[in-house]
Amino acid sequence: MLWVQLAVVLGAIFLGARLGSIGVGFAGAVGVLVLTLGLGMEPGSIPVDVILIIMSVIGAVAAMQVAGGLDYLVQMAEKILRSKPKYITFLAPTVTYVMTLLAGTGHTAYSTLPVIAEVAKENGVRPSRPLSIAVIASQIAITASPVSAAVVVFSGLLEPMGIGYLQLLAICIPTSYAAIMLTAVVCNFLGVDLDKDEIYQERLKAGMVSLRKTKERQETKPGAALSVAIFGISILAVVLYATAISSTVALIENPVLPRNSAIMVFMMVAATFITMLCKIDSAEIINAQTFKSGMSACICVLGVAWLGNTFVGAHINEIKELSGDILNDYPWLLAVCLFFASMLLYSQAATTRALMPAALALVDPVTAIASFAAVSALFVLPTYPTLLAAVEMDDTGSTRIGKLVFNHPFFVPGTICITLCVAFGFVFAPMVI
Repeated sequence: MLWVQLAVVLGAIFLGARLGSIGVGFAGAVGVLVLTLGLGMEPGSIPVDVILIIMSVIGAVAAMQVAGGLDYLVQMAEKILRSKPKYITFLAPTVTYVMTLLAGTGHTAYSTLPVIAEVAKENGVRPSRPLSIAVIASQIAITASPVSAAVVVFSGLLEPMGIGYLQLLAICIPTSYAAIMLTAVVCNFLGVDLDKDEIYQERLKAGMVSLRKTKERQETKPGAALSVAIFGISILAVVLYATAISSTVALIENPVLPRNSAIMVFMMVAATFITMLCKIDSAEIINAQTFKSGMSACICVLGVAWLGNTFVGAHINEIKELSGDILNDYPWLLAVCLFFASMLLYSQAATTRALMPAALALVDPVTAIASFAAVSALFVLPTYPTLLAAVEMDDTGSTRIGKLVFNHPFFVPGTICITLCVAFGFVFAPMVI
């Protein structure tokens, strides 16, 4: 029956990949239905905490977008990118990394991808180089963001082991950014130069490549800067409160408001103040692109994490017996497991919630933290929204998906970056813990 159940899980994930977007979550529920009512398995736990954190953070981000805050950040990003266009391959991932780090969602990268592609074209740089590493940076930054559901959930699992929230961030932020910058060096040598790309030359002759003749500047809304400030203060409040209630600092003993609940409260309070002080129509928030993307992510996490929890929970003892000795001898294999799991589960938070509890029962915390970045292998299958958006934004044709599915410009940089993250984690984590 184990193989039948596994076939159901993989079949549901494959169906979700075919449907795409929110369909990933819907298909996950189909898998849960077959496993429970069809095969008699006990349903796994629903990742309610993950979903609620995503909802509250996305609500604040969407409010900031309606107030013009994201446009304001994009304009700042464009100034940075245009100030040193020769270093676009390093500046582009830095911009998407920081925006994801602050917002807790990689969907903020959408707004910067057109700018990255445009600046690269204007300076004769193959757009696939900065675009590929920028998309990878936006995915890996989730494992370093103070307000991402994946970090919050993982930190909650580590706290009983005496590892605090700030310790986790102190490891994940420098290791992930260092890995991204080193991968950016490699990206500069991937693919032929733009002037030697035959597909680009064909598209150029056919008039399919466009360049902006003027640098259009969108008008900044009156409350744009204020909305960014309010959102930034709320993130700082989250970090400070989480530190104050942690067992290591213990400034607040027996807190009335747990950390997960505090994040939800702070984010929704931020959204309230943005709505009031920036004088936006709250009805417009639900039509914001980030809100739609975030709610789609909630459905995806609900479906695939519930599916994963149902299967893993039913076989946790077998997994421990099978994996225990292997992981003791080869702890780095945990990163490999997380890599392939996230490729299928399509979410850092869903992968963390489904597999990390079992992983922490098998390996030491250092191994788990070092391997954490591997939950970001969402780039393997060329179906993730930000990946597809990058392909669409590049009219030179350099950022293209090959006929073999896996031969796309995101695969090599993503694999290298996660490998470096894990390697740096194994070196750096013991110094912090």
